[in-house]
Amino acid sequence: MSGAGGSPYAPHTPDETAEMLAAVDADSVEDLFDIPESVRFTDEYGLDARTEQETRREVAGLLAENDDVTEFLGRGHYDHYVPSLVDTISQRSEFITSYTQYQPEITQGFLQVLFEYQSLLVELTGLEIANCSMYDAATALAEAALLAKRVRQADGTRVLLPENTREERVSVVENYVSGNDLTVETYPTENGTVNLDALREAVDDDTLFVYAENPSTEGVIEESLHEIGALADDHDALFCLGSDPVALSLLQRPVDVGADVVVGDAAVLGMPTSYGMGLGLFACREDFLRQVPGRLVGASEDAAGKRAYTLTLQTREQHIRRERATSNICTNQAWVALRTAIHAAQLGPGGLVDLAEQMVELPRELAAELDDVRGVRAPVNDGHHFREFVAHTDQPAPAVAADLEAEGFAVHAVGDHELQVCVTDANEPAIPDLVAAFEEVA
Repeated sequence: MSGAGGSPYAPHTPDETAEMLAAVDADSVEDLFDIPESVRFTDEYGLDARTEQETRREVAGLLAENDDVTEFLGRGHYDHYVPSLVDTISQRSEFITSYTQYQPEITQGFLQVLFEYQSLLVELTGLEIANCSMYDAATALAEAALLAKRVRQADGTRVLLPENTREERVSVVENYVSGNDLTVETYPTENGTVNLDALREAVDDDTLFVYAENPSTEGVIEESLHEIGALADDHDALFCLGSDPVALSLLQRPVDVGADVVVGDAAVLGMPTSYGMGLGLFACREDFLRQVPGRLVGASEDAAGKRAYTLTLQTREQHIRRERATSNICTNQAWVALRTAIHAAQLGPGGLVDLAEQMVELPRELAAELDDVRGVRAPVNDGHHFREFVAHTDQPAPAVAADLEAEGFAVHAVGDHELQVCVTDANEPAIPDLVAAFEEVA
């Protein structure tokens, strides 16, 4: 099938394979690879050989079995309308075929866009440094925890995450810090946000890293960020805040509440819901410049005195630095960052704020409509919401979610009697039908 270089589907008959092996003086396909026995796969894949046409037919049949539902899912995966301009520019050959920008003399355009992406994050967060880029929000969070270990002067081993942090993110952090003498613990949340009293009890001088989210996993705006930042600072712990570019355009700047690092998914701009693939946002204080994972694009001048762009810091080069490498990240999401920068530029500052304000108004309006439905109380959490909220159902939530799916709508069941509903500009037209479906099943 297609590989990293975009190779076409090219099956070979046994005779064709034998002819090619003879041309390179090899006895078997195995001779072309040096795979240690300890990691060699010796089982059967269980895949029947098919022609290209048969494979396309098989895949099309599998995809046809997917349910056609309107998603109100959220919880880390958000769908905003992506202007066609983003596709048109990002799919130009000079962008789509560029692997990475090691040679500035031939990649000035791409480097400039990545510089603008970094500048966008610096402006939104108020922090001086932003990289370009990380895999996704989970790996950005994990890298922030490892950065904390490198930059903290005092001893500290405890990484504190809110108990409502998404399980997949916690799992990635645990995986990253294993072998680094760090322990990952959770602290209580209440009403969808940080339980400040519980956090005060949890934080001590052995705390290395305190993480909070704004908006939270349940879509609630966190109102105690100043207190969380001050608490972390009092114990010489690094304060990391999770957010995204749309939310940051409206909410308090992280630098103003004491955040040392900001992580999140920047692909809320430029990409539709991608079910796992994202764009890891990572911004931090200038003090941590030499410890930033990934790479940085900088502006300079060429021999003619003209403005030029280049990779000024590439601490990710573990194949050069080996054990001294800042990070083991070996690729990035540059093309996705390109799309994010294009989308942000197309919206402009005013358009970005308008979109963010819509993400406050839409969940408020939808929650009010669902609250009028018999058997539903929304929102459960008392506070301002961004994109999503939790609703209580008198009937068991998994059963209500299943009935809604049968009606053509997907929502998250997050408790025995709790559903989480996410609304954006992308699914807004389906709100009346969703409310009608709730009235039918709740």
